[in-house]
Amino acid sequence: MDGTSAFVSFRCRDGGCVADQAWRSVPLDRLAKAAPWRTFRSYRGQQHFSGVYWSATLRDHVIYESRLELARLLFADFDPSVWGIVAQPFLMRVEVDGKVRRHVPDFLLMTRDGPKVVEVKSLRRLSEPTVGFTFGWTRQLVAARGWPYEVWSEPPQARLENIRFLAGYRRPWLFRTDLLEAVSGAGLDGVLLVLQRCLC
Repeated sequence: MDGTSAFVSFRCRDGGCVADQAWRSVPLDRLAKAAPWRTFRSYRGQQHFSGVYWSATLRDHVIYESRLELARLLFADFDPSVWGIVAQPFLMRVEVDGKVRRHVPDFLLMTRDGPKVVEVKSLRRLSEPTVGFTFGWTRQLVAARGWPYEVWSEPPQARLENIRFLAGYRRPWLFRTDLLEAVSGAGLDGVLLVLQRCLC
């Protein structure tokens, strides 16, 4: 699949919608500024936890549809190569095996090395035939543009908890900039910090 018959639709931040643009030629800068194609829903008895995450990278909110998507957001927000995050960035449409298929990827990450399309799916669901089929044709379309495609599942728990803890402190208004600049300029890289217990 070379992507020549694939189309993409996306929402603009002003509320407008751009429909059925050729996937191979839609400008990346339009996709990087897209509003979420889907917004999360809340209803009684829902099985997943959706919400809004404040991204230190964007200085703005990003939606997520599950706790696993939130985990991927945290990792993206701490990745120094990532400068842009778009949730539910666009709707892809292509004919596969005689049927029109549609799919909305979870994230479009803008990195120093270029765009990356990210799917988030739990390990237990990766073996489902429908999931594998959808990710298969989606991967081919993304590769046709020369972009990386990532399927992301549960991370190491200790690393996730550390990043989750540190995320709470990435708020510039909580810290005095003059003190941060003084510490940054003090040449402390590689210095071992030793905590001493007070025997008072």
